[in-house]
Formats: sequence, structure tokens, C-alpha cells
Amino acid sequence: MATSTSSKLCKAVKQQYMDLPQGDKVQAMYIWIDGTGEGLRCKTRTLDSEPKTIEDLPEWNFDGSSTYQSEGSNSDMYLIPQAMFRDPFRRDPNKLVLCEVLKYNHKPAETNLRQMCKKIMDMVLNQHPWFGMEQEYTVLGTDGHPFGWPSNGFPGPQGPYYCGVGADKAYGRDVVEAHYRACLYAGVKICGTNAEVMPAQWEFQIGPCEGIEMGDHLWMARFLLHRVCEDFGVVASFDPKPIPGNWNGAGCHTNFSTKEMREDGGLKYIEESIERLAKRHQYHIRAYDPKGGLDNARRLTGHHETSNINEFSAGVANRGASIRIPRSVGQEMKGYFEDRRPSANCDPYAVTEALVRTCLLNEEGEELVKYK
Repeated sequence: MATSTSSKLCKAVKQQYMDLPQGDKVQAMYIWIDGTGEGLRCKTRTLDSEPKTIEDLPEWNFDGSSTYQSEGSNSDMYLIPQAMFRDPFRRDPNKLVLCEVLKYNHKPAETNLRQMCKKIMDMVLNQHPWFGMEQEYTVLGTDGHPFGWPSNGFPGPQGPYYCGVGADKAYGRDVVEAHYRACLYAGVKICGTNAEVMPAQWEFQIGPCEGIEMGDHLWMARFLLHRVCEDFGVVASFDPKPIPGNWNGAGCHTNFSTKEMREDGGLKYIEESIERLAKRHQYHIRAYDPKGGLDNARRLTGHHETSNINEFSAGVANRGASIRIPRSVGQEMKGYFEDRRPSANCDPYAVTEALVRTCLLNEEGEELVKYK
């Protein structure tokens, strides 16, 4: 099993330094989405005192030509703090800071989808849109081979691994437990985790989150996962179909509701939203992975608990449908629905914005409505 060289360094030696007092100073790690729309970057600055609110954090900048976000001749990009979390690696009073990226002219960078998402969410505040996203991922060695798989072959077929227990069924649980605790410490709204259908594949759930908070918390949870994996010397992959063939892919099923849907008789509003989604299937497919649907085409085949990428479907308790209505929701006539189409490497800002545009702002057709 290929693991990173850095993970083999003596952690006890590092801990001697981490235990040193830091005085009144605070380390703030600024985190942002790079030009791929999938990768995360970070760097740290020293603050004179512990920030209590996001307004206490200064703006910063970085070299965008090294993150696929600008040319070298005009490379300064701006980091605008938007959400602050406790740092589980350096611990209190140190902080993790999720940032938006602005270009030299202070307009959003191409992969800064947060700004528009926030604008859309602000338009529907009175409807209290709640989201919960189920993030699947695969633990890989540094050579790209799934963690725990035979070096020259495959493990036994799928069946015993989902929610499995035992060394021959659960591959990489240490990563999962460390990530879970890191999220809780940081203040990320993680609500659960489980082993998935393919060995070395896992899932964690974030939510319920209201509005823009969904994207903020999922991106921070992803950062924490990458950082935990770094310590263990392995890699977390969000590829929607990391292993071709008769193996499950990885998605990011998105649960959605509004205040009306959660109240008595809410099933009526759920069904109305599903009707709107049915008329806008291709728009959502384009929004649900960073390559406009190309990544998801490898996953949404109609097999392995997925729907067909070219067809829209909905059903109660149907995990082969585009939209699943949980059985309990059908019985109670209120609650939420699950959009099973988003890929594991989706941008949650794009996914949640698309759902609000179609279901709550009643947009139609393939083009986005531009709001003032």
C-alpha cells in the first residue's frame, strides 16, 4: 500500500513543538477553492488576537497564476473571509477561514460560485430552505489504488461492505473516525457517517443547513478530510466513478426542503417541485458536476443504484430514480425529497443554487435568469 513519505515522519517530534505556548498570537488558516473548481488551497497568517466574528478577519491575497486562476502578468487574487471555524489541528484559539476569491478587479473568480449562490439564497430567506448533503468518497493510496485492495487484483464482490464491520469489510476506518471528530471540533454540521457499498468507499453527511451555510460547511468538511488523509498518508478521492466496471460510483445525494414542505400537507409542495425539476433535467445535470455532466456520465448509468443521466425519474423509496421521496415522507405527507443526481465532486454552491432557482424561483428552460 503506497502511503506518503510525509506521513512517516515522527509525529511525536512534531508534537513537542505543537505543545509550545503561542502567547497572545493566533494562527488563521485561509482556505479557498482553486481554479479547477474541485481543489482546495490554504495558507496561514498570524493575527494579534483571537477573532470573534468574520469581520475581525482581514482580507488577504495570493498568487493566482499558481492555482490555475490568473496569468503571471496579473496574478494577484483577493481572499475575502466568509466563514470561520475552530482549527482541530492547531486547536483553540486558532482558526480555519473559508474564503471567497475575487479577481484583480474585485469581481468573482470563475470558480467562485458562492457569491451568486448567496444572492439567490437571500431571495428566498422567508422560505427557509434546508439542505443535507451525503458526501461519498474513496480512500486511495498515493499511487491511486484503493486503500486495502489487493495490489494485483480486486477484493471480493460488493455485498458485505456497506455499513460493514471487521478488518475484511471496513477499509480505512481510522480516517473516518478522525475526520468525524475533527468536524465536530471545528463546528462543522456533520450528522453521520457510514461505510459504503464499494470497499474503501465511505460517506459522511452534512446538515441540516439553511441557505448558504450548506456550501460553506460541506467545503470545510472536504478540507478537513483532505487534511486528515494527509496525516495518514493516504488520499481522499471525490471522483464519481473511481473504479470502472461492476463497482458503485460516488455521489453527493442532496436532501432538500422548505418550511412549507416540512409542515402538514407539505407533500403537495414536494410534488410541485419535482414537476418543475422534471422539466429542467439537463440544466441540473450540467450544474451537478464541475465538468458540466461529463463526470457524472460515467456514474449515472442506470446501474449501481443510479438513474440514467438522460432520463428524469422520481419515486418513493426508489434508489434508482433521479429524485427519491423517502417512504416516511410518503406516509406522513410532509418532509423533504432527495436529489440523487449530484456527483461526489459537485460544487455544493452550484447544486443548492440550482435547486432554489428551479423549485422556489420557478425558473424554466435551460438558461439562468439574471437578477438585479
